[in-house]
Amino acid sequence: MKIHNPFRLAFVATLGVGLAIILLQSVASLSSVLLYVGTALFLSLGLDPVVSWLERRGLPRWAAVLAAVVGVLGAVTGILLIVLPVLVEQVTQFVRRITYLLNRSDWQADAEAWVEETFPNVDVAVVFDAFNGWLTRNIFSISESLVSLTVSVANGLFGALIILILTIYLTASTPSLKNAIYQIVSASKREGFRHIAEQITDSVGYYVMGQVTLAAINGFLSAIVLSIIGAPFPMVLAVVAFLGSMIPLVGTISGSTIIVLVCLLPAVGTPTTALIAAVYYLVYMQIEAYVLSPRIMSRAVSVPGGVVVVAALSGGAILGLLGALIAIPVAASVLIVYRQVLIPRMNAR
Repeated sequence: MKIHNPFRLAFVATLGVGLAIILLQSVASLSSVLLYVGTALFLSLGLDPVVSWLERRGLPRWAAVLAAVVGVLGAVTGILLIVLPVLVEQVTQFVRRITYLLNRSDWQADAEAWVEETFPNVDVAVVFDAFNGWLTRNIFSISESLVSLTVSVANGLFGALIILILTIYLTASTPSLKNAIYQIVSASKREGFRHIAEQITDSVGYYVMGQVTLAAINGFLSAIVLSIIGAPFPMVLAVVAFLGSMIPLVGTISGSTIIVLVCLLPAVGTPTTALIAAVYYLVYMQIEAYVLSPRIMSRAVSVPGGVVVVAALSGGAILGLLGALIAIPVAASVLIVYRQVLIPRMNAR
């Protein structure tokens, strides 16, 4: 190919590269905003089946959205009221214990005596000199870490408020947003596009509601069983079971492992309690996998096990816990497009 004006070609190419860099930088700077919007959209699609069910019972759209949002906020508030008192009590006891130890004039001597008794071959003086030196060198770093943690918590609360507002808005305006997107597609292909899009949104919504239902069943049964066997903090551990079951693939077994380990703590639990809890969760996981999950998730698109593993790992690597939650509905959506668009088009050739 003969180039008539190399300067103009190089200039246009440079402008294209510059615009691409600016666009990528803009996307990177808006990553938090995009994460908020994506999370709110995911939650709104999960609430949409509940809102639609309430609408079919005669409620107007605004009342159905309000009832669904109030229900979710009530559930979150209940979880916080269960967890926070126990957490505050334990932290308060820990701080009081540390304060009592530090206010004693001979606390370092007691610590040295404990180290000498526990590790007789260790040079205690060298260990404490090294610890004091490290503490002196890193006191400002520790202070900065505490400040950063406080700022992160504040940013997290602010982000949660933004996500809540966006979720309410997106849930209330879901039908109008769908219609606006459908109008972009040409009239000849609009009906097919609408059919596929409705399947995708319904699949995501049913998946979210199914996962919440499984988590609620696990949390409710855990509260009953853990209370009967005398586990420590049964309601808090039931919340752990509920939150763990919200994570696909590994959530139930991770939450169960945490609960069993807490039951093993010498001060609050016993090996017998931990053994009973372990047996219960082994049985429950089998029931969940072969009885509860197939029935509850029957309306969502089934995703092969290998795809679930790859999707969860990929989503977790990109967006952390949120990515693992979103990855499986996204994989289900891709499967819908693959089965109903790509395969029929290839078979028609």
